[in-house]
Amino acid sequence: MSEPNGSFRVLIVDDEKSISDSLGLVFSARGYEVRVAYTAEQALEMSVIWRPRLAIVDVVLPKMSGIDLAILFKEILPDCHVILFSGQLVTEELAVEASRQGHEFDIVPKPVGPIYFLEAAQKLLNGSGDAEAHTAKEARRSS
Repeated sequence: MSEPNGSFRVLIVDDEKSISDSLGLVFSARGYEVRVAYTAEQALEMSVIWRPRLAIVDVVLPKMSGIDLAILFKEILPDCHVILFSGQLVTEELAVEASRQGHEFDIVPKPVGPIYFLEAAQKLLNGSGDAEAHTAKEARRSS
């Protein structure tokens, strides 16, 4: 049985405040419990207590990258699904480095609309497997 959106916690992490805040508003309007962070460090601090089910994370963040944050989330929040997105060329280098360390991530290319993220959250809510890998493939097909 799926849980109501309001008990499904979504964390948005992007240093571009307009993107973070907009996505936060979209998810809130759909009944999700939402928190927004503008740095990986803020996201970590918040997540240890709040424990999101889904984290939507920009790869290129100040100080700690979104990929490094996703690696930490895999360790400390194993039930949190992470969707990484980026519009930066440096992303490929970060993904290759993570892969060398044994971490594989799909990265959704920007621009990506909020509908994409809402669909991914709904798939997780409905328990339909690895939503981030599946939806990342869909995003690449549609771009």
